[in-house]
Amino acid sequence: MRFLLDTHLLLWAAGAPELLPQAAREAIENPDNALWFSAASFWEIAIKRGLDRPYFRVDPRALRQGLIENGYEELAITGAHAVALDLLPPLHKDPFDRILIAQAMVEGLTLMTSDALIGAYPGPIRKV
Repeated sequence: MRFLLDTHLLLWAAGAPELLPQAAREAIENPDNALWFSAASFWEIAIKRGLDRPYFRVDPRALRQGLIENGYEELAITGAHAVALDLLPPLHKDPFDRILIAQAMVEGLTLMTSDALIGAYPGPIRKV
């Protein structure tokens, strides 16, 4: 499978793997799966790091480089992703989560998340 990981799963995979749900750990460790991260996650990390949020005290440059070195693919944000936002029901207002969902839909990726609100969206989402 091709998985787009949400921001928290990326942070946990890189810095606190003990926090990963077992299903996420198994999917990440499976060599048959392709793993992707979004530029939106780094936008979120940079903003929340600047706000001194506890879970976001990671160097985004080092995290990005580490993900690339470990075989993750990077997904840029495109106009096609942005316009796909109007296809999403208004279940919650987090712009970072919503763009990740739209990206997964447009790119044919499965968004992996541990967030119940994201898991409530229709589409290619795996709640772990």
